[in-house]
Amino acid sequence: MLAYALLLLPLASTFLTYLFGRGEERRISSISLSVSFLTFLSSLFLLLSFIRYSSYEVSIWGFFTLRVDPLSVVMAIAVSGISLIVHKYSVRYMQDDEGYARFFSLLGLMTFSILLTVLAGDLLLLFTGWTAIGVILFFLLGHDVKNREAGRYAIWTFITQRLGDIFLFGAIVLLYREYGTFKFGELFERILSGDGEGLELVGLLIVLSAFAKSAQFPLHLWLPYTMGGPTPVSALMHAGIVNAGGFLINRFSPVFYHAEMGLHIAFWIGLATAILGSTLMLIQSDVKRALGYSTMGQMGYMIMECGLGAFALAIYHLIAHGIFKATLFMSSGSVIHNARKDPNIPEDEVYSFFVKRSLPATRVPWVVFALITVSVPLIVVVLAHSVAGVEIFKYQGAIILLFFGWITGAQTIFSIYKIGARSVYRLLFFTVLSFSVVVLGYVFLGHSFEKFLYPDKSFVKRIYENASIHPTLFELQVFLLALVVVAGWVFVYYANQRKEVLLERLKVISSFIYVHLYRELYMRELVSLVGSFLERFSLKLNKLMRWV
Repeated sequence: MLAYALLLLPLASTFLTYLFGRGEERRISSISLSVSFLTFLSSLFLLLSFIRYSSYEVSIWGFFTLRVDPLSVVMAIAVSGISLIVHKYSVRYMQDDEGYARFFSLLGLMTFSILLTVLAGDLLLLFTGWTAIGVILFFLLGHDVKNREAGRYAIWTFITQRLGDIFLFGAIVLLYREYGTFKFGELFERILSGDGEGLELVGLLIVLSAFAKSAQFPLHLWLPYTMGGPTPVSALMHAGIVNAGGFLINRFSPVFYHAEMGLHIAFWIGLATAILGSTLMLIQSDVKRALGYSTMGQMGYMIMECGLGAFALAIYHLIAHGIFKATLFMSSGSVIHNARKDPNIPEDEVYSFFVKRSLPATRVPWVVFALITVSVPLIVVVLAHSVAGVEIFKYQGAIILLFFGWITGAQTIFSIYKIGARSVYRLLFFTVLSFSVVVLGYVFLGHSFEKFLYPDKSFVKRIYENASIHPTLFELQVFLLALVVVAGWVFVYYANQRKEVLLERLKVISSFIYVHLYRELYMRELVSLVGSFLERFSLKLNKLMRWV
C-alpha cells in the first residue's frame, strides 16, 4: 500500500496542480508542497515497512510489480527528500516566470518517473520510468520557450538520453530471450543459479546505458551546456537524475556476478571522465558551468567505483553528492549576486583565525612538510579501515580507492603549505583532525551501508573478484600511478626552488594545454560535425526514397 502511495502522490500532484491551480500561484505552491511532503513521509514509512517485513514485491494489475528492497527504499528516501527541497525552493524562485503551473506539474511528473524507476519490480516498468525521465527532462530544460539556446541544448540532452534508452532496451530484450521473465525476483534468481552465458553483452549494454544517463565521456556534452534551464531543474537534475547510472548498475548487480567486461569498461571510462570533468571544471569562469563539470567529474568517480566492484559505495556517493550538489546549485545565485557587488573574496572569520592571525612567522621546511603530506593521509585512511574491520588490501578495487583517498588527503594538507599561513601548525593540526573525522565517518557509514544493501558477503566478494584485472597489469597500473605521484612531487619541489625559470619554460606549454582544454578538446565541434553530416545524409536519403 505504501509503495502505491509513494507513486500515486506525485502523479496526483501533477494533475491537481495543472487542473486546479492555473492562475493561482498560492494554490499551486500549497498543493505541490503538501503532496511533496506527504511523498517524503511515505518514503520514511516505506523504510519502516521494509524493516518489519524485509524485501517484498507488490503486484499492479496482476502483471506489473513494484519491488521494495534495500536499494529501492534508500533511493526513494533520497529522491523524495531532494524533490521536497527543490519544490520548496521553486515556490519563490519561479514566481515571476511564465508557466508556473506547468513547471510544478512537470516537477511532480519528474518525481513520479524517478520513483517509478527506483521502485520498479520488473523490466518493463523500469524501462518506462527510465525513458520518461529523459522525456520530462527535455520539457523542464526547455521550460523558458523564449530561450532558444536552452531549447537547443535540451534537444542535445533528449538525443543523448534516447541513445541510452536504446542500450537498455537491447539489454532487456536479451535478458527476456535468455531467461523468459520480466520480473526482477525471478530474473535475478535464475541469473545467480545459472552459468551466466550471454551476460557479458547484457552487462556491456547496461553500462553503456548508464554512461548516457550519467554523462560519461564521450556522452557528456549535454550536461555542462544545460545551465540555461531554471536553477531548480539544475539542482534536481544534478542531484537525482544524472546519477541514475549508478542506480542502474546496482539494480542489475546480479548480471555482473557473471559479467566482467562491463565492470572493466566502467572503470576506465569512469576514470577518464573523472579526470576530464575535474580538469575542465578548473578553467571555467562561469559558476554554473563549473558546477556542471564538477558533477561530470563526480559521476565519473561514481561509475569508476562501480567498475571497481564497490557498488554500495557508489550509492553512498550518489546520495552524498546529490544533497551536496543540490545545495550548491540553489545557492549559486547568491554567490553570483554577491560577486557582482564585491569582486574580492569577502572576509571570513574562520579563515582569518587560522590563516591571517598575527602570530610569529614560522616556515616549515619543504622536505618536512612533504613527508607529513605523504604519510599522514595514508596512515589515517589505513587505520580508519582497520578500526572498521574492512579488509582494504584484499581486493584490487579497495586498493585503488585507498589510493584516491590518500591523494585527496595529501592534496588537502599540501594546500596549507601553498597558503603560506603564519599559524601553519595550528592549521595543520585542525586539518588533520577534521580529515581523520571525515575518513572515519565515511568508512564506518560506507561499511554499514554495504551491509545494508548487500548482506550476502559471498556476493560482494564475487563482484570484487570480477572487477579485478590480471595481477601483472594491476601491478603495472600501481607502478604508473606511483610514478605520476613522484613526478608530481619532483615538479613541485623544482617549482619551489626555481620558480621563475620554470614558469618561463612552461609558459608556452601551459598556454597550449589551456587553449585545447578551454575548447573542451573540440568535442563540441566534433558532435556538431557529426550532426551536420547526419542531417545532410538524411536529406539525401529522403530525396532518394521518393524515387523508390
